[in-house]
Amino acid sequence: MPIGPARMPIMDHLGELRRRITIVVVAVIVTALVVYMATPTLIELMIGQIEEAMHGQELVVLSVLGGFTIRFKVALFFSVIICCPIIIWEVMAFFLPALKPSERKWVVPTVAAMVALFFLGMVFCFFVIQPAAFGWLLDQSFEIGSIVPNAEDYLDIYMMLEIGFGLAFQLPLVIFYLSIFHLVPYKTFRSQWRLVYVSLMVLSAVVTPDASPMTMVLMFGVLIFLYEAALAVARYIIIARDGKEALKWSREDYEQREFDKL
Repeated sequence: MPIGPARMPIMDHLGELRRRITIVVVAVIVTALVVYMATPTLIELMIGQIEEAMHGQELVVLSVLGGFTIRFKVALFFSVIICCPIIIWEVMAFFLPALKPSERKWVVPTVAAMVALFFLGMVFCFFVIQPAAFGWLLDQSFEIGSIVPNAEDYLDIYMMLEIGFGLAFQLPLVIFYLSIFHLVPYKTFRSQWRLVYVSLMVLSAVVTPDASPMTMVLMFGVLIFLYEAALAVARYIIIARDGKEALKWSREDYEQREFDKL
């Protein structure tokens, strides 16, 4: 995809944004139309992960339009997943002209890492989170009475969990780039770890769609691990590139170092 110039009139920037949004929307819609035909198989795959927690009950469609609505949502969900590399690239390409030449070399690895982390988050959610979350939620309901397993409700929570964990797994990249470009000094992340942990706990409570403590605790644990892993990698790169003293640098110190290199 072509990259626009760094300096353009505001209307040209808006035109560039519209062009990239159009590419994403068309790609998602076309993919959704193709995927729609395969939705029965995809829904069966999704349900298979939570069948054990349902105690043998089958999902129920409660309205005439329910089947079409469910299939359309599932087709759109999988089309977004399939088009994930295109979506991420178009977003990155829009901001690419604003980056410095020394920062542009990170774009391709970043796109690859974002795609990989997104899929890794979804796979983790599929195999670890979904069984635990649905098992806990359904056990709470079965202790009260019978459940009418509304297919639309089940699949909505399923898809929101998958997307939520795919996005949550982008956290390492955010922390990594804030650190290595000294937008937030590494020492600040380390000294303010209590505040960060509390913020991650709040984030876990906000982004989990089922509001269950089981899902929130699992996501919180994952976010802590990803946060610490990102800081460990950032620390290694900062020291290898600029020396241990650079762990205390601010953004101004980093820019001064870049200026001195010229």
